[in-house]
Amino acid sequence: MDHSNSGTSPTASPEEAALAAVRGDRERIFADLSRLVSFNSVHGQPELAQDAAGAASAVAQLFGELGLDISAHETTDGSTAIIARKEPTGGAPTVLLYCHHDVVAAGDRSLWESDPFELTERDGRWYGRGAADCKGNIAMHLAALRAVQAAGGTDLGLIVLAEGSEEQGGAGLDDLVASSPELTAADAILIADTGNAAVRTPTLTTALRGGAQVTVTVRTIRAAMHSGMFGGAAPDAGFALIKLLNTLRDADGRTVIEGVDTSATWPGEPYPAETFRKDAGILDGVRVLGTGAEHPSDLVWARPAITLTGWTTTPVDEAVNAVPATAQARLNLRVAAGSDPAEIAEKLAEHLKNHAPWGAHVDVEIADVNEGFACDTSRPAVQLLAQCLAEAYGARQCAQIGSGGSIPLTKVLQDAHPDAEIALFGVEEPQSAIHAPNESVDPTEIERIAAAEALFLLRFGR
Repeated sequence: MDHSNSGTSPTASPEEAALAAVRGDRERIFADLSRLVSFNSVHGQPELAQDAAGAASAVAQLFGELGLDISAHETTDGSTAIIARKEPTGGAPTVLLYCHHDVVAAGDRSLWESDPFELTERDGRWYGRGAADCKGNIAMHLAALRAVQAAGGTDLGLIVLAEGSEEQGGAGLDDLVASSPELTAADAILIADTGNAAVRTPTLTTALRGGAQVTVTVRTIRAAMHSGMFGGAAPDAGFALIKLLNTLRDADGRTVIEGVDTSATWPGEPYPAETFRKDAGILDGVRVLGTGAEHPSDLVWARPAITLTGWTTTPVDEAVNAVPATAQARLNLRVAAGSDPAEIAEKLAEHLKNHAPWGAHVDVEIADVNEGFACDTSRPAVQLLAQCLAEAYGARQCAQIGSGGSIPLTKVLQDAHPDAEIALFGVEEPQSAIHAPNESVDPTEIERIAAAEALFLLRFGR
């Protein structure tokens, strides 16, 4: 990385120079993010392979323009991980900056108010698929590194790790880290794939949930039978599955799994119910789940949760007058950091088999088990990042929250580099609507997070 300056006052401190550089960088940030958003980089879809490759190539070029040494790594799941590197000087420590260049599918284009692959400014926000998750964080890293250059550079070793299949589980990068840990060896690892509790609220994510994918199949009769001749006495597999899934909720909608504690409370800052209602887009008259005595933070950060993410019997547009013989559901299990996701997934499987209605045959398959992660907030790098975040926002302190999401790579990196300090943050916030139509990012969030990261890189190891 070169040691250019930004034309600021010769009396300005490096930190002042970095902050000034970020404040003057919005046009370049928009250009970088526009280029990245233009790629429909969903991993694993052959018809989009050119877009996935294009996103990886753009990431490599953008970081290469900053003077970093670039290497591309084809992983076991067919994705491309980009690693940009600068070696340390004078015995300085190394910092790894993480992001990913793949996205989830845009879905129904009619639900988007603008082209999901053309970054569009509207009412002070920038809209596009990946604008926040996670291409906005790539643009943030670029801005932070330009700011460090403007401040005179750094002796730190730098590794930028840009993954290509995070939204599909990231198994390829997991394998790369496990087989070649030297590629990601660092003293501090900053994972930019979460975000703030709200706009203008500097936030560290201190806990990630683990989880698993669970597929349950119910069979009741050998084949679909005429509903006029057999309906009413023949057990309907669809209704059997509905009845079975209903045993996983109590009267207040809280998750229930036999043999598993589902009563824990979140020890950190609460997630107020009204804020959660707004963030989640809950319709008027529809309740937030729970008794009201708990905070949503208890249900989404501290306890197991089960979401019905897929359902199959007969599609409505193919409906025939027949009693279904088979029904299937995909359940997404999430568990709190520190819990054993494999054990809880097995308990869930036992629960489903033990509650089979009418003697229905129930098969359960468990896949994609991943462990949660808890951040050690007492360690110096984490505390320094919290201070830099607060300073960049002009706040007295940095909030600490959990996340209902999972980033399996976090645990993989922790296992590969047990002495490294790991922190999670990023440009997302509830209004970003990641994974939904009209995903967006507040550009001031990119700027402030970039400023915080630049401050961290100028101060870490001193």
